[in-house]
Amino acid sequence: MTHFDTIIRNGTVVDGTRAPRRVTDIGVADGRIAAVGDLSEDTATKSIDATGLIVAPGFVDLHTHYDAQLFWDPYLSMSGWHGVTSVVIGNCGFGFAPVRPEARDRAMLTMVRTEAIPYESMKEGMPWDWVSFPEFLDSVDRAPKAVNVRAFVPLAPLMTWVMGLERAKAGELPTDDEHGEMARLLGEAMDAGAGGWSAQRLKPSSGANVQRDYDGTPMVTDVMHDETCLVLGRVLRDRNDGFIQLTMAGSAGDPTESSRHYEALAAESGRPILYNVLQPFDSMPDLHRNRIKWIEDCQARGLKIYGQAVTTDAGFTFTFEDWNLFDESDAWCEATTGTNAERLAKLADPGRRQALRDARVFAAVSGIANIVVLSPKTDATKRWSNHTIADVAKATGQHPVDALLDIAVADGLRTTFYATPNGLSNEHLRDLLSTEYALPGVSDGGAHTKFLTAGRFPTELIVRAVRTHNIVSLEEAHYRLAALPAKCAGFTDRGTLEVGMGADIVIYDFDTLDSGPPEVAHDLPGGEWRRIQRATGYRHILVNGEVTIENDTETGVYAGRLLRNSPALV
Repeated sequence: MTHFDTIIRNGTVVDGTRAPRRVTDIGVADGRIAAVGDLSEDTATKSIDATGLIVAPGFVDLHTHYDAQLFWDPYLSMSGWHGVTSVVIGNCGFGFAPVRPEARDRAMLTMVRTEAIPYESMKEGMPWDWVSFPEFLDSVDRAPKAVNVRAFVPLAPLMTWVMGLERAKAGELPTDDEHGEMARLLGEAMDAGAGGWSAQRLKPSSGANVQRDYDGTPMVTDVMHDETCLVLGRVLRDRNDGFIQLTMAGSAGDPTESSRHYEALAAESGRPILYNVLQPFDSMPDLHRNRIKWIEDCQARGLKIYGQAVTTDAGFTFTFEDWNLFDESDAWCEATTGTNAERLAKLADPGRRQALRDARVFAAVSGIANIVVLSPKTDATKRWSNHTIADVAKATGQHPVDALLDIAVADGLRTTFYATPNGLSNEHLRDLLSTEYALPGVSDGGAHTKFLTAGRFPTELIVRAVRTHNIVSLEEAHYRLAALPAKCAGFTDRGTLEVGMGADIVIYDFDTLDSGPPEVAHDLPGGEWRRIQRATGYRHILVNGEVTIENDTETGVYAGRLLRNSPALV
């Protein structure tokens, strides 16, 4: 007879390895899975009856921006509510280290538009008890966490530290000495536990620059050079360690430019690269299908490129007080930059309207005509409640852009609109999940707080792709949500329910699992608010063997850890 800290009894175990589900027990000791099998004769300090419930590995979310939020929200919600037990922060090249004390305010401003994180929340909620990246990791380590965290080294602050903001923003090629210093700092960060590096490279000439600095200018990494990526890729090659997250669009005149760079970087580094983003578009279905073929071809040639796939159909609920995801258009970016008063004046200006009508904006939404008027604020606009902009335009004889903006302007930009996302039909979701090399997700957790709730994606994938539409098996879904991202990220002891692995476990009711209704939560520092969707159906979530969620409710147990780096397995 063996005594365990916890025994999960009689659960239907889907272990993340793609093996068929089976009813069995799991014994947990010292934060790890100590036994899987018939433990009916064994004892435990705590027993969890999982009869009729699914027991699976906790989900791994590789694309989040909780770099600020983790300091005031131990659950990294919404992720921690929806079964995520490990996240990676520092994506897209954006973050807060290394940053000199005098540059902290500018670093926070950098995140206000590109990731739509409220400045006042960062200002009040972050301790800023670091300067270097190793010191940042130590601060993350000290912070109470109910979810495990691993960190990329984001290249924007790294390049700014070495080159200075002005030269980095100007797109100057770093000198050999500067490249050497960047490589040294990256190595120092990885020695301290960073898991690799990240960058967003949405070149201004690409027409895809949808995430910009607070003043509408390109981000530092948008104007960086290929050679800098290759230099830092060689650091990972020489260490045989770490992985890369890269969001990239080449020049508009050369649509294969970005593909060539991904391939060169994969060959140079020899490490896994997460390609952002594998996303369907209704009007261009060949785009994501060709991307899938390209990724599969790269893998066949030994290039470890994986697609981060948008598998959530969470739309955007927004007002023009905050909206910035038409930034792929210079005209829209300019018109939605500045204070609310400045935005209102520009969006009301008839002289700007033609440029806004002519602009092509599709990166985030399925079309301006499809936007729904959710919450008009004045007597003049209330008649359009729950109508699409297409309905309004037809009734008023206006262009859809004028119909949209006339309502927004009449309401002082306070109208709430809902925009459907691009192209995630069941057919397209099946496409994304048909390839071996697609990771569900891109939650952007911690970012776009006032108009996006994509942190629900693990719950949504199980409900939609397994329970409702039978697109993939439950075994395949749990492999994609846990084991595959864990391997890519080098979480060598996470992602499956096998003996010796960390006891990150979700226990849920398959029939009742769901995402709750959209809510507005006034729970951010600095008096700020956000949009959320809670989860239902999670009976228990365990992180490192301790129960952090019970019956969809936080237990206040902060069992998460900083996961310092180890070589990725794939």
